[in-house]
Amino acid sequence: MSETTQSGLEKALGSKEMLILAFGAMIGWGWIILAGDWINDGGPLGAIVAFLGGAVVVGIVAIIYSELAAAMPLVGGEHVYSLRALGPTGSFVCTWAIVFGYVTVAAFEAVALPSAMAFIVPGFNAIPLWDVAGEPVYATWILVGVFGTLGITYLNYIGIRVAAQFQIIMTVIIALAGLILIGGAVTNGQPSPDSSFGAGTAGIFTVVLMTPFMFVGFDVIPQSAEEADIPARTLGLLIILAVGLAALFYMAVIWGSSRALSGSALVDSSLPAAAAMAELYDSSTAGQLMALAGVAGILTSWNAFIIGGSRALFALSESGMLPEPLSKVHPKHNTPSNAILLVGGLSALAPFFGEQMLTWIVNAGGLGIVVAWFLVVVSFLVLRYREPEMNRPYEVPGGPVVGILGFVATAIFITLYLPGGQSALLWPYEWLIVLGWCVLGLVLYAVSGDGSVETADEVVSRIEALDE
Repeated sequence: MSETTQSGLEKALGSKEMLILAFGAMIGWGWIILAGDWINDGGPLGAIVAFLGGAVVVGIVAIIYSELAAAMPLVGGEHVYSLRALGPTGSFVCTWAIVFGYVTVAAFEAVALPSAMAFIVPGFNAIPLWDVAGEPVYATWILVGVFGTLGITYLNYIGIRVAAQFQIIMTVIIALAGLILIGGAVTNGQPSPDSSFGAGTAGIFTVVLMTPFMFVGFDVIPQSAEEADIPARTLGLLIILAVGLAALFYMAVIWGSSRALSGSALVDSSLPAAAAMAELYDSSTAGQLMALAGVAGILTSWNAFIIGGSRALFALSESGMLPEPLSKVHPKHNTPSNAILLVGGLSALAPFFGEQMLTWIVNAGGLGIVVAWFLVVVSFLVLRYREPEMNRPYEVPGGPVVGILGFVATAIFITLYLPGGQSALLWPYEWLIVLGWCVLGLVLYAVSGDGSVETADEVVSRIEALDE
């Protein structure tokens, strides 16, 4: 029987489960529906360069996470590091931002699932109810999105071990589909008719802006670190490996899809990667099989981010920064049951806004992700300066230099989302999502009580005890 942690969670995850949990989270559904946009905007080579650049930036952040996760392998990840370095207020901002990123991914998948079904099942778009931003919202989309949310939420509710086993099966399906796509590109593909760099620098920046959302998922490892039964140093190294594997996967998909169809043709398809597969094998069945692999991608990402989001909420509540019920651990399943239900409930709202919600969520959630990454980097630099003797099972070579690079890179990413940036968030829809999340955080923080500083101090004492 697995060991139970001080927080009441179960130490049930080995190295394989942790790696696949993060890798499966990163290679979700986005590549199936966005590969055409990447190629059309950046060109085949430009899109690959954009993802390579995004992987370098994310890789720097991932290395920083690796040191922190190895030093403080407790539930909550970002919350733990920022609490020790920045105190309760900084920690709340950091953790609430990453929860925003996780919830938007979960919400994205709640819309992506019916989007996939519309490609696979003829006549799926039925019973239009209302329009959002000129796009109809169908009853069938709402039903599939909501019932999908119930299923994946229940899977997480009943145990981390079950969720991890499910993740392994779905990730294997995605990996096999990717290999088949690359095989078809090698044997049947042709050089892309598109310009290598598409719309030039502007197009590459457009693709770069999407990369944080595509790579978010490696930080699920530190979120669930307390449930891992592996050495602390190994935990840190798994983060770096997961990012490298995801980068290779994305670049291979871009290359393979570009050898099937032009960027403009891919954009015209509702599922570009599936259209590319159908073209490479001259078979609509092959395209539908890729769409099914995309469904597996939806489920892996959805699964991982309910895990990550619920653990972050659990950690905030455990520190007294959110209402106490969110830190409840189920007596039978050893899961943060109320936190899981909250993430699932929030994601279930997305299908009511239809397909247009996909783009809004990608962009709005990306801002939350990079803000959290920025504050983690700041925490890393603070701890390196203030606590040089802290126990670090994995220590980043040239730590301060890497920290400064991460600081600059994440700060630049933030500016891209702001008004006047290369790809500023759209008003009113995307900014309203961001502002709504900020208001929700303030309300929950306000009703959580006045003991947050005292409770947070208790958590910090627990963190510091790891050095002893």
